[in-house]
This record gives sequence, structure tokens and C-alpha cells, in this order.
Amino acid sequence: IFYMAKKVILCICLWNICRSPIAEAVFQKMATDNGVVDKWVIDSGATSDWNTGSTPDARGLACLRKHVIETDHRARQVTKEDFMTFDHILCMDESNLRDLNKKASSVKNSKAKIELLGSYDPEKQLIIQDPYYGSDKDFETVYEQCVRCCKAFLEQHS
Repeated sequence: IFYMAKKVILCICLWNICRSPIAEAVFQKMATDNGVVDKWVIDSGATSDWNTGSTPDARGLACLRKHVIETDHRARQVTKEDFMTFDHILCMDESNLRDLNKKASSVKNSKAKIELLGSYDPEKQLIIQDPYYGSDKDFETVYEQCVRCCKAFLEQHS
């Protein structure tokens, strides 16, 4: 019943400690700032189970803080229920997309539309690269991409 009047989105990357928690936090902030946060349920998750329970990468948190965004997200792996609960599953790269489509194919009542978050980027940067092995600048790039994509997504789905 909680989900009935809401649009439900799940942001996904490989580990749920860099890109997807940034996307989730950006979505949350944008929805809040636009006064539509009560119309959305926003979460994030991972295709892998490596970091379950972990907080986001410190560099990602620092990047969000720099833009006055907080998150208390803990990493979790995507579940079969997610495919039945979420309207949109937005992932960061082709490997996430392959993994998610494979998982979704084993879920009978999957209703989630699975797509690349980058498909909403007005600058056509389709892939949001994993900044994990990169620098602070790479986290900033992810943040900027998420801002552009989330804004376009919200405009299209509001």
C-alpha cells in the first residue's frame, strides 16, 4: 500500500558504494528541492554482494557533502522482489544492464523497466564510469552526470 501512489526507482551499480548511492542521493535531493519527494520512493543497490552493509565510498560521501547532500545509505544487493516492486531500475553501465536483465528474466512478475541512467543524459554520456579506481575528479564527474540524468528523468516522469 505504501508504494501505491508513488513512483519507485532503484539505482544500481556493481558494488552500491560509489555510483548508485550518489545517484540515489542526488535524486532524493532533487525531488525534495522540487517539492515532489512524497511522490517518489528512491533506493539503490548492487548487482554483486561484495559490500553488503557497507557505507558509500568516502570519496563519494565527500563529493556529496561538497554539494550539501547527505546520505545514510548502506549497500545491499538487488533482490528478486525488487523487480516486482520497482517501476524503474536505472543502472550505470552495460555490465549492470546485462546482469539485471539476466536476473529479471528469472522473475515471473517482473514489472521494472530496466535501463541505463545515462540514457537520460542530455549530453549523451550513456555510460557512468565506475570512479572506484579513479580520483576525486572522477567522483565529481559521476556526480555531474547523475545531476543531468536525474533532472531529465524527473522532468520526463513527473
